[in-house]
Amino acid sequence: MIYKTNIDSKEFEFEIEGKKTNLYSLKNKHGVEVTFTNFGQRLVSLIVPDKNGNFDDIVLGFSSLKDYRTAIGNYFGATIGRYGNRISKGKFLIDGEEFVLPTNAGTNNLHGGNKGFHNVVWDVNQNSSNEIEFSRISIDMEEGYPGNLNVRVHYKLTDDNELRISYYATTDKDTIINLTNHSFFNLSGEGTKSINDHLLTINANQYTPINRNLIPTGEIVTVKRTPFDFTSEKPIGKDIEIRNQQLLYGNGYDHNFVLNDGPRNMDGYNYGAKVVDPKSGRTLEVYTDEPGIQFYSGNFLDSDTLGKSGKPYLFRSAFCLETQHFPNSPNQSNFPSTLLRPGEEYSSNCVYKFGIKNG
Repeated sequence: MIYKTNIDSKEFEFEIEGKKTNLYSLKNKHGVEVTFTNFGQRLVSLIVPDKNGNFDDIVLGFSSLKDYRTAIGNYFGATIGRYGNRISKGKFLIDGEEFVLPTNAGTNNLHGGNKGFHNVVWDVNQNSSNEIEFSRISIDMEEGYPGNLNVRVHYKLTDDNELRISYYATTDKDTIINLTNHSFFNLSGEGTKSINDHLLTINANQYTPINRNLIPTGEIVTVKRTPFDFTSEKPIGKDIEIRNQQLLYGNGYDHNFVLNDGPRNMDGYNYGAKVVDPKSGRTLEVYTDEPGIQFYSGNFLDSDTLGKSGKPYLFRSAFCLETQHFPNSPNQSNFPSTLLRPGEEYSSNCVYKFGIKNG
């Protein structure tokens, strides 16, 4: 059954700070369709089949640009930058020089700051039905980050039902960078039930515990004998209500997992995670060349937010799997570096592969 979207492209046609916004779609031969807006480089809809051949939209979002602009604390589908996740107290040093960022999440900087990459209009280059590239220059000291940063993000939707995301950036001053995609997934379809019965595997023997401000403590610890052990498939909700201090800090899962080295796909990207929805049969696999992945279990969603289909986005009705360097890396010398210097090119790759469970 073909999915009928209620998204009207006219609701995304505006001019913001002199730049036009619109919708852009990618399609493959199997009927999979991905739609973006260049405002925040947001993935607005992602339509895939279930085990019975029925198509549905599996990412959360809105049916108008106005809703994306007015929703508070909303990162639905956005490209996050300059620095995905949190930086403690909004401060970091480069070669002894301190830089101060907006503190937009309590005492911390979150997802690039108040404006960030999620609230700007990107330039667009689309030359085919299955590939698109967004680009912009983030000017020196935008949101407190040094250097003019030239950013490109390339998407390709393959006939293997893979959405391949490649990030590139160069700078003219020493800076930090950590880009990711912040899509909220529900493999049963956006606006439906809790994702607690989705089956999750994360290819990580370790994770980075957090303090009460959701900042990593700097430790890298084992997942064994903890609720964070997803090395074997288990329902997301199986251990989520266990009285565990880390789960209490995050109100559920909102943690960085340290990916194991291998297995890898044909591109050499690490296997990061897999999610299976037993009801629809839909699956999502994640591959990346990043060292970490943030698993977020939709702990701050609430019924006050109405999505594309007019249904409320309930508590834990979506999950995120954000490929990344670790949160607060600029302030943790034992974490992989996020420093980018002139003459270097930043690159990061993420593959979201959609499928159907056999049997």
